[in-house]
Amino acid sequence: MTHESTETQIKLFSDPLLFQTSMLNDIRAATQFIYWEIYRFRNDPIGERFRDTLIKKCREGVRVRLLIDSWGAGSNYAFFQDLIDAGGEVKFFKKIKLNWDGFTKGHRRTHRKILVIDDQISYIGSANISSYSFNWRESVFRIKGPIARKFRRIIQQNFRIHNKYFFEKNVYTRPIFFDGFEILRDVPSIAYQPVKDKFLDLINKAQKEIIIETPYFLPGHSLRKALVDAASRGVRVNVIIPKKSDVGMLDLLTSKYLGMLAKQGVRFFFYTPQNLHAKLFLADRQTFLVGSSNFDYRSFFYMHEICLVGSHKSLVRQLVTHFNETLKDSESFDYTFWLQRPVIQRVFEWLLVPFRHLF
Repeated sequence: MTHESTETQIKLFSDPLLFQTSMLNDIRAATQFIYWEIYRFRNDPIGERFRDTLIKKCREGVRVRLLIDSWGAGSNYAFFQDLIDAGGEVKFFKKIKLNWDGFTKGHRRTHRKILVIDDQISYIGSANISSYSFNWRESVFRIKGPIARKFRRIIQQNFRIHNKYFFEKNVYTRPIFFDGFEILRDVPSIAYQPVKDKFLDLINKAQKEIIIETPYFLPGHSLRKALVDAASRGVRVNVIIPKKSDVGMLDLLTSKYLGMLAKQGVRFFFYTPQNLHAKLFLADRQTFLVGSSNFDYRSFFYMHEICLVGSHKSLVRQLVTHFNETLKDSESFDYTFWLQRPVIQRVFEWLLVPFRHLF
């Protein structure tokens, strides 16, 4: 995938203030429809601002369809009642049900973040609509071009299964190719894990450098082995994670694996200012994989995720700039310090291993 589309323009945002302003401006400019699938749309000042803007567009005759994960939402139908009364459609994805299989079913969430406006503008990436994450470092992509039609159809598909637990997973995970890009869709599945498989493929093919930026680093054995194998053949493998994420238990479990991977050549960096929530991968400064998926079990096994793969030169340059800025505010992993971590921490690391799929 080396083709550079002349029709597709992509801009990377790392600052929530900037991408939220861009989103609001594009929503205000909508003339036909706004489709949005998102994990969290909170009942807070940021959520209110976006909701009220959507209400205005409904009253102008723009069609608004909103699909929000029921677990992550941070809001309910009452919060959107004025939007619904204005003609907007709001659905909550797979409500939690109390039954004998409630835990398994309740774990299957839509973690996607896709906004499509008039089949011309689309947004994908890492960020939710929330005041809680306003100072986090994110990765949100504004994509201008006809690829928006593909993202709209993906949202429409998930609307059709928003309250279903059984569907043809092979149909919903087929790769979508468009003008040099590949769109990857993950659904909760043991058999179909296209995002993980693509990570493995790109890591195994890398010749010079791999850069991973993720808020939650908890890959399974095959990915850990691929990273170590890449490092052993001379590839620079750099992984950037937050020094302290918003999920403390996962940080503790992640710590268990850092030393053994670092000892075998994988380099880790801790982002220090605040939470790093960006989800980015770049191989050989050429091929990227970006979107909503974390580098962990939960995304690969239990989540509906959306990612974009390609070699768009302008975006690669933006990614390199983003990584360099992140590293300026990061500190290197200290293997000696890791060896000296408290015994009680090591005990908790081992105790959490059986629950690694849940974080």
